[in-house]
Amino acid sequence: MGKRSRQRQKNQSGGRDRDNAGWGAGYADIVKENKLFEHYYKEQGLIPEGEFEQFMEAMREPLPATIRITGYKSHAKEILHCLKDKYFKDIQDLEIDEQKIEAPQPLSWYPDEQAWHTNMSRKIIRKSPLLEKFHQFLVSETESGNISRQEAVSMIPPLLLSIESHHKILDMCAAPGSKTAQLIEMLHADMDVPFPEGFVIANDVDNKRCYLLVHQAKRLNSPCIMVVNHDASCIPTLHITSDGKKDILFYDRILCDVPCSGDGTMRKNIDVWKKWTTSNSLHLHGLQLRIAIRGVEQLAVGGRMVYSTCSLNPIEDEAVIAALLEKSEGSLELMDASADLPGLKWMPGVNSWKLMTKEGQWYSEWSEVPAKRHTQIRPTMFPPNDPEKLADMHLERCMRILPHHQNTGGFFVAVLLKKAPMPWNKRYPKLRKEVSTSAPSAPTDSGSVPESSVGDMEGGCAEATEDTQMADEAPKGAAVAQGTVTQQDGVCGPPPNKKMKLFGYKEDPFVFLTEEDPVFTTIQSFYDLSPDFPKLNVLTRTHDGKKRHLYMVSKELRNVLLNNSERMKVINTGVKVWSRNSDGEEFGCAFRLAQEGIYTLQPYIRSRMITVSVEDIKVLLTQENPYLSKLQDDAHAQAKKIGMGSIVLKYIPNPNNPIDPQCPIQLCGWRGKTSIRAFVPRNERLHYLRMLGVEVFREKQGQGQKPSDGEKEGKGQEEEQVEGENEEELVVKDHNGDGAAEPEPKSGNDDPVKS
Repeated sequence: MGKRSRQRQKNQSGGRDRDNAGWGAGYADIVKENKLFEHYYKEQGLIPEGEFEQFMEAMREPLPATIRITGYKSHAKEILHCLKDKYFKDIQDLEIDEQKIEAPQPLSWYPDEQAWHTNMSRKIIRKSPLLEKFHQFLVSETESGNISRQEAVSMIPPLLLSIESHHKILDMCAAPGSKTAQLIEMLHADMDVPFPEGFVIANDVDNKRCYLLVHQAKRLNSPCIMVVNHDASCIPTLHITSDGKKDILFYDRILCDVPCSGDGTMRKNIDVWKKWTTSNSLHLHGLQLRIAIRGVEQLAVGGRMVYSTCSLNPIEDEAVIAALLEKSEGSLELMDASADLPGLKWMPGVNSWKLMTKEGQWYSEWSEVPAKRHTQIRPTMFPPNDPEKLADMHLERCMRILPHHQNTGGFFVAVLLKKAPMPWNKRYPKLRKEVSTSAPSAPTDSGSVPESSVGDMEGGCAEATEDTQMADEAPKGAAVAQGTVTQQDGVCGPPPNKKMKLFGYKEDPFVFLTEEDPVFTTIQSFYDLSPDFPKLNVLTRTHDGKKRHLYMVSKELRNVLLNNSERMKVINTGVKVWSRNSDGEEFGCAFRLAQEGIYTLQPYIRSRMITVSVEDIKVLLTQENPYLSKLQDDAHAQAKKIGMGSIVLKYIPNPNNPIDPQCPIQLCGWRGKTSIRAFVPRNERLHYLRMLGVEVFREKQGQGQKPSDGEKEGKGQEEEQVEGENEEELVVKDHNGDGAAEPEPKSGNDDPVKS
């Protein structure tokens, strides 16, 4: 949802109990009352008559816990089945702290029962011993990317974007990444397509928050996500190669979830009660408008942008949309999205509002504002004076979600359709003729703004103008053909300091491999890769020395990377598909498969695959190094025909046996001399075991249990994390009674696996 301003977050971050943050404990000095807040919103008339007390009462209640099942994986239905048949049944009749726990209910407006809410707060779920198993389930499945604990209203903007697999998407203010994860899921709606044509570029201005964003995105193991670090109001115009010529990248969909005062989050950010003031919105309005203007500049004609905040204040909501529509001179249309989410209750946007200073002075229009206030108050903060122009904007199509209507947080969202290039781009064309003729269907927006109009539109960006000028100054015929190696043999390093001042950590370069790279010689023969395997999409993160990990991105993201290495600061992209295993060289290949990228890579692998059954998977995931003889006859026979080294363990669902999981499962493994092992991170092991009907939970003990090599496998140097659960012992119970064994201690064996 819309982020609260960075400085306020920094000022408010000290002295909190992390487990209880936002739920009352540690905030004894904060009373959930703010007379200025109540007075302001009563005067604005945003709350229906007779409902104001209900509104305030809801704002004082803790926010209910909501979870969302990731929708792009075919495992989503299995997770839903597990939740409904096991965990929801166990908790629906509980009573905790004299509060009866209601059975979780699906959000009526979210498709396919993929999002659920309950009257339990996060504090209760964390702290109650009766909910320990449910909490462990949520933590484990969240880490493995199968569940996101996300506020209900935060799920709305991605749904209103109507994502399709070929869309090029920009998330302008993406951290911490819950909505970004939704966008990725929608791209991968068809899991049989390893490389969708579209991609997501997720941006955030805060370098540290970009790494939180990377963590969220990496759970989904997509080759179609790139995380970048820029000021959204000046995010650079990117170039791509199209039909052998340079072109400008315009996005089909843009999520513009801007920083905001966050008064819709009072139910979880309790400190907002104490710190709320009318000046917050006045300070943020200009930034919000600049970001929105920069967004529509980069939007393709016919594309859709969703503007959203977690603020209820019209100064941050309707005022921004009205100013944007007025400046667009008909290039933008506010869409009616009322039919897109049936079941969602919302209030229409308003056509009139007032502005109040922190001293309590009200202003209804710009003409009332004294000259001494003109530096803090801008004309764009007021509704348009022309009634006809105001009516044509259809501000009632904006959607304001009030907390007491469906027990949610407060939220605002508006959906914009771009019908024509922005007027300032029409007047000052910057594109070369070669670009416009090479792509006749592309809009003529350049993403740049002439100096003469910067002050008028409040969205000017010198960096954007420079980007376009760089494209104009490029020599004719300098376009790079798709598939050729550019930028020093496919190296996409961080931009040089002269072009862009770098903040935060220095990133390793992105180096694309050539088709002739010697690393492919053994990989090709060992895994018998199909001829259509896209070698040019493989990259590494080092210039010198041996390559430790190999990653893959989609062809479209490769195009973006190669054409913009000096224009953008890339934090992370790609999904890991192979990791170096030095001992593997003696078996024919120095690289073993990585579980993160197995669903992307497997369609191209034609050897070293073992088809396994449900019983085989239970053995492989609950025993450290089972002998080959532990496998069932069919899998055992296949394994004996394969030499030592990295393998794919593939489960194919049988529709005639509905008791078993009805989704494909692919695991990385290692075939030893006499044994076999699954190389699957811990949380994914627990995920697959639950899908097979094996209950897995942890009981706190005095002794820790070291993670196995297979559990470590999912952590490369770039994304290594602290386990944090070393005082627990894994307990496995097979509900189906078919004999899954408890984990065995690791013993010496013949499996040489070293990362």
